[in-house]
Amino acid sequence: MIGHTNAPDRVRSIVLAGSRGYVPLLLVCVLLIAACAKPAVYRATPTDSLPPSMACQAGDCHVLAGEWEYVDGAAVRLTLDEQGNGHYAWKDGRFETRTLIDHTWQGMWFQKENDREGGFTVEFSPDFSEGEGRWWVSRIGADHAPMQKGGTFHLSKKTALMDQSNIPPAP
Repeated sequence: MIGHTNAPDRVRSIVLAGSRGYVPLLLVCVLLIAACAKPAVYRATPTDSLPPSMACQAGDCHVLAGEWEYVDGAAVRLTLDEQGNGHYAWKDGRFETRTLIDHTWQGMWFQKENDREGGFTVEFSPDFSEGEGRWWVSRIGADHAPMQKGGTFHLSKKTALMDQSNIPPAP
């Protein structure tokens, strides 16, 4: 047929155009290798600029209320309210919830005693009884770009024992 170009022939003619096709093909390969070889870089999202969680306004944060054990080397007891905010004893610390979407909890932590703050994220189990978390430092004193890295932690909900005095007598 006259005037008809087969698709593979058209691609080959484009690739082979100019410098016998090696330069364009080599350039494409180099760009693909560079794009795939670059390691992923984690950047902590500055959660201090986020508005309070819209997800929690619908009452979703009630699953965070109660006593929790935070383990990052040593165990620390946390107490959170219905909005997922609360305090802990280490360095006069506190947590603030920013979002709880599905099973991902994100927020900020603050330590008054050593003038530090940062962010955290937790991925909860399906029943919200425990979670694996990651934390980072966003400020130490006046330094808003500290070199100190964060870490990981495990969070587990403490089940409250029923107060025996509140159990009504058997009928």
